[in-house]
Amino acid sequence: MESPAAPPMPRPAGPRTDLPITTGAPVKRQRRYAAAALSTVLAVAAALGAAAAVSAVGDRTKVLAIANDVPAGQPLTDADIVVAEVSADAALTPMPATDRSMVVGKRPAVDLRKGSLLVAAQLQPGTGLGDDKQQVGVQVKHGQAPAGSLVPGDKVLAVTVPGQGEQPTGKDGAEAPPTSVRAVVVSVSRPDASGAVVVNLAVAPSDGPLLATRASSGRVALVRDVRSGS
Repeated sequence: MESPAAPPMPRPAGPRTDLPITTGAPVKRQRRYAAAALSTVLAVAAALGAAAAVSAVGDRTKVLAIANDVPAGQPLTDADIVVAEVSADAALTPMPATDRSMVVGKRPAVDLRKGSLLVAAQLQPGTGLGDDKQQVGVQVKHGQAPAGSLVPGDKVLAVTVPGQGEQPTGKDGAEAPPTSVRAVVVSVSRPDASGAVVVNLAVAPSDGPLLATRASSGRVALVRDVRSGS
């Protein structure tokens, strides 16, 4: 005789309770992915920065530099020039080392200082005077030239002042205007202890003796002409 089947257990009374759905695991995975991506970006940026630094260090060029002090107008010798390596810079325009043989014998238009880079604009073609010009050195003191404004290539009027008893007069007895000589600045020395400078001027042969005579006694003042584009 079979035992009677047990009656089904009654379901508990009250509202149904569902299990909460958690999203903890996906959020943690997203954070790990973001951290990994950031690490990759930083690594790539560091690699690019290192490559740029190495490239900048390696991007150097050989140029000409001055080994000894060379005054304006003195021909350059091979011993006055050395080869230096500098980083490429668009703001710098030194002469390349391949021009060394072309530079020897050239006369600088300005004083060249030891350790400076050599720039083409500092050199004069040939002597810088031409066959039809003479060069006269004029010592200029304060008040005899525009302060600090003369540069090679400037056109000037060298105004000569007659000495005592040499002042010419006009027909009516009035004082005649001073004699002026047109000249071009070849070079300008550095000021001495008193602030005076020596300005080398290129003048016509007919004006050279007069200008030299007046310059020897300090009776010359310089007036700069208007520069092109001024």
